[in-house]
Amino acid sequence: MSMIRTILLAEDSPADAEMAIDALRDAHLANQVVHVEDGVEAMDYLLRRGRWADRKDEDPAVLLLDIKMPRMDGLEVLRTMRENESLRRIPVVMLTSSAEESDLARSWDLGVNAYVVKPVDIDQFFAAVKTLGQFWAVYNEVPAE
Repeated sequence: MSMIRTILLAEDSPADAEMAIDALRDAHLANQVVHVEDGVEAMDYLLRRGRWADRKDEDPAVLLLDIKMPRMDGLEVLRTMRENESLRRIPVVMLTSSAEESDLARSWDLGVNAYVVKPVDIDQFFAAVKTLGQFWAVYNEVPAE
């Protein structure tokens, strides 16, 4: 695996996705950011299906995952990943507007690595996403295959 791995962003809101990508770029990370719009696309990326069949054979550094998405929500993506031997070690951060206790508890029960409620304030949102990107893409250590 190369040292610089992709950051996968699963976010159905175009505005939130654009802000997150801008914040990650503002953090001066060398990591490519791949944006998918729902859980089905996230799983296609992770499992190298469809338009992602020819992508590099390495896992993302982190999946920044929204909960409330069409077709397949973030909780189902997380459950599926944790049940799949080849995907279970990929770090997953719920980056969501949901502050519901049930979503928080379910995420942790399913094995999320972090749960971050999107700040409403744009400056706080930028700071949160930059920090997440830097930690998971630069500082976090992962075990060898």
